[in-house]
Amino acid sequence: MTLAAFVASPIAWWLAAAVLFGVGEIALPGVFLIFLAIAAAITGIAAIALPDLPLAGQLVSFAVWSGVAVAIGKRWYRDYPVESADPKLNDRSARLIGEVVVVSDPIIDGAGRVRIGDGTWPAHGPDLPTGAHARIIGIAGSTAIVEPAGLSPPQRA
Repeated sequence: MTLAAFVASPIAWWLAAAVLFGVGEIALPGVFLIFLAIAAAITGIAAIALPDLPLAGQLVSFAVWSGVAVAIGKRWYRDYPVESADPKLNDRSARLIGEVVVVSDPIIDGAGRVRIGDGTWPAHGPDLPTGAHARIIGIAGSTAIVEPAGLSPPQRA
């Protein structure tokens, strides 16, 4: 087979698609294009084994192998999850637990507000006066569950 004939063949197109999907996987965030790259490579190999396979058959092969590759990848990531150096990275609520905050509106009858960062959040916990320090022990929806932190309130000048 000459180079021109190879370049015009479906084999070259499928293998080129596999390479492009692989490069896209490296260049773009996420893990998905690698499964399409695998499917395109298998379809290219199938086109070598079955040179008379029509385009519709090649597309069906690509679709089936894409599904198989995605299913295998999903199973792999379920069985071998990627461990993060910071498992609470995208869980703001979990990151707040243990933080000491200042009561901005007194907690009376179990409800008040605390300052977290540059905003205030609704809070539930034991009665505490304005300015008292509280430790966040949980988050329920958008409400901080607090307990006294055992620190004295800041002194005003």
